[in-house]
Amino acid sequence: RTIDGKAWTKVNANCGSTSFVVPDLISGQEYFFRVRAENRFGVGPPAETIQRTTARDPIHPPDPPIKLKIGLVTKNTVSLTWKPPKNDGGAPVTHYNVECLRWDRTGEVKETWKQCNRRDVEETKFTVEDLVEGGEYEFRVKAVNIAGPSRPSATVGPLVVKDQTCPPSIELKEFMEAEEGTDVNIVAKIRGVPFPTLTWLKASPKKPDDKTPVLYDQHVNKIVGEDTCTLLIQQSRRSDTGLYTITAVNNLGTASKEMRLNVLGRPGPPVGPIKFESILADKMTISWLPPLDDGGSKITNYVIEKKEANRRTWVPVTNEPKECLFTVPKLMEGHEYVFRIMAQNKYGIGEPLDSEPETARNLFTVPGPCDKPTVSSITRDSMTVNWEEPEHDGGSPITGYWLERKETTGKRWTRVNRDPIKPMTLGVSYKVTGLIEGSEYQFRVSAINAAGVGPPSMPSDPAIARDPIAPPGPPIPKVTDWTKSSVDLEWTPPLKDGGSRVTGYIVEYKEEGKEEWERVSGKLLQNLHFVVTGLKEGCFYKFRVRAVNAAGIGEPGEVTDIIEMKDRIVAPDINLDASVRDRIVVHAGGVIRIIAYVSGKPAPTVTWSRDDQALPEEVRIEETAISSSLVIKNCKRSHQGIYTLLAKNAGGERKKTIIVDVLDVPGPVGMPFLTENLTSDSCKLTWFTPEDDGGSPITNYIIEKRESDHRAWTPVSYTVTRQNATVQGLTEGKAYFFRIAAENIIGMGPFTETTKEIVIRDPITVPDRPEDLEVKAVTKNSVTLTWNPPKYNGGSDITMYVLE
Repeated sequence: RTIDGKAWTKVNANCGSTSFVVPDLISGQEYFFRVRAENRFGVGPPAETIQRTTARDPIHPPDPPIKLKIGLVTKNTVSLTWKPPKNDGGAPVTHYNVECLRWDRTGEVKETWKQCNRRDVEETKFTVEDLVEGGEYEFRVKAVNIAGPSRPSATVGPLVVKDQTCPPSIELKEFMEAEEGTDVNIVAKIRGVPFPTLTWLKASPKKPDDKTPVLYDQHVNKIVGEDTCTLLIQQSRRSDTGLYTITAVNNLGTASKEMRLNVLGRPGPPVGPIKFESILADKMTISWLPPLDDGGSKITNYVIEKKEANRRTWVPVTNEPKECLFTVPKLMEGHEYVFRIMAQNKYGIGEPLDSEPETARNLFTVPGPCDKPTVSSITRDSMTVNWEEPEHDGGSPITGYWLERKETTGKRWTRVNRDPIKPMTLGVSYKVTGLIEGSEYQFRVSAINAAGVGPPSMPSDPAIARDPIAPPGPPIPKVTDWTKSSVDLEWTPPLKDGGSRVTGYIVEYKEEGKEEWERVSGKLLQNLHFVVTGLKEGCFYKFRVRAVNAAGIGEPGEVTDIIEMKDRIVAPDINLDASVRDRIVVHAGGVIRIIAYVSGKPAPTVTWSRDDQALPEEVRIEETAISSSLVIKNCKRSHQGIYTLLAKNAGGERKKTIIVDVLDVPGPVGMPFLTENLTSDSCKLTWFTPEDDGGSPITNYIIEKRESDHRAWTPVSYTVTRQNATVQGLTEGKAYFFRIAAENIIGMGPFTETTKEIVIRDPITVPDRPEDLEVKAVTKNSVTLTWNPPKYNGGSDITMYVLE
């Protein structure tokens, strides 16, 4: 067991001797051990170790250092270098001791080894100083660890101490090749005493005489050893190709050597632009020029890919072309494509060259198919079919549509309209009548242009001709009178009957404090009133009424008050007309009419207010014996708000609030309304939502343009739903004005026009903001975040993200 643990762990399954090697210990961990003898009657008591034992290898003095060499020698110093011992004795070498022996040829002085270092030598080099000029010496080194010093190394010498000199010389390869991305080591062997000053120069292969000093940084570095100088190029690039010269200089002379380094890699991008030699509905022929940089290796072929302009995924086309011309087959007519081309050599595929978007088409064809139509507003004998214009108009404007129908049990399609259906701006709708109740129908549509009728769309989803049916809505009940044992209930029919006639009503009551509702009659009630009898005096009750039709029992309409069974003073009660409820929505210019039925004993006084303030001047109050009505004719947006009806009498007071929404067309879009160049034929428009949406969500924006030297406005788009849009098909160099109006279900608001013209040209701007930033994981010291790229990259590839 470890010294910190309490549980003993069995080490061996069976041991017949009196010694055992314990395996799988943790180095540096301290342990206790115990042994128990066992015979056929069982296991005896243990004998434990008294001292703790540390698991570690045995430690011995290290082996002697190796490869002791003499370096620079002067008149009173000698530089030594060596290698660490092959075996450190089980403990790290802490330092080295250097010893020297001076030879005495006369025999007058006793020759003994002396330690040269006054402090521990921790490196594998040392300079012995204070030697006698002309003296003759030998040297050796000992390695030391915690177990003690090693045996001395092999000696070097004898050596006469005096100044040594020689001119510089260099050994260097003349040529070297490397693959791009690998580390390159240009090693030059240097000789010379004193050690020369070393300089690396670089020249372009095309201008060998234009040599410049090599700049050292994280990419290129110079490493000087005892007798070598290495130029280290990390993650080599094609631009590192060149002529490299090393120059060595000392006081005895100068030497230089030159070598050529050729870094081979992938080729650069082909030279553009990509030209479209021919365009057809199912294929295009494209051409390009070879890359300026072949990567140092012959171009073997070109790789071509394609993608649809509105998608992100590239699809391989071919990697076989060896010439700069190719016909891309199997294109889909009417689809817009972008192509990219990459050169390839034996080192890989180079950077791509992208084409401009181009549509596969014959230059005047029938329109493409519309998207699958949808069916709405279904009744027993009619349906409304809706569809959008086709994505491609064949090069000619859409002039109309043919609509066809068939029963799902049949095979023959029948044309619905005699004359072509005229196109509409925001999608097309057509009401098909004369259908047979209970039959199931499908519809399809074909677009027409000057070239003829295009292919039909996919059939719509099957739809059955029948009126929709659902359980009825809740009735509106009220208590008209009560005694100490009965309650008079009246109610108005539900506002919605669910598409089927109401066949009767169910009245239920619940005593306060109980969970279940009790039904007052086993039969459906046909009248709109009922007297509930047999109630307990002094108890409190709730009441509700439910309508029933062929689809089932509808939602309950509850009496808002809890009724106490006693003779009473009737507190005020307010019931709104079935056409009002708690919220009414009126179009601007219409009539706001709030009818409230007020009851109570004695007759309550009625007070109206709006937003807890006085009513507008246009308000008229009409009162009868049982009701009070608020009327505003030719209403405006300013008339919307929360209207409150307060009824008071001796029995208390009653308040009812009604939210009135007045819908109108939206106001002008929010400023600033900005324009921004994107490409040579497009620009980006940005704006803010209107301060007043007219009370209804903005459905879309209408954008128009005009050239600065024209007065007429032409439409750009009617379907933009965000606060920015890209306008395509503009003329480079032309100046344009733009205007925009918001639209909701009520109609179109006023136009807002750009304050100044914009001249179309290519820009590069900062990208839009990234989208969908989410926190995925949180720890005590980190947060993991994810996001999607911006929808617009500013005209240049995203290079990095900044996280704050």
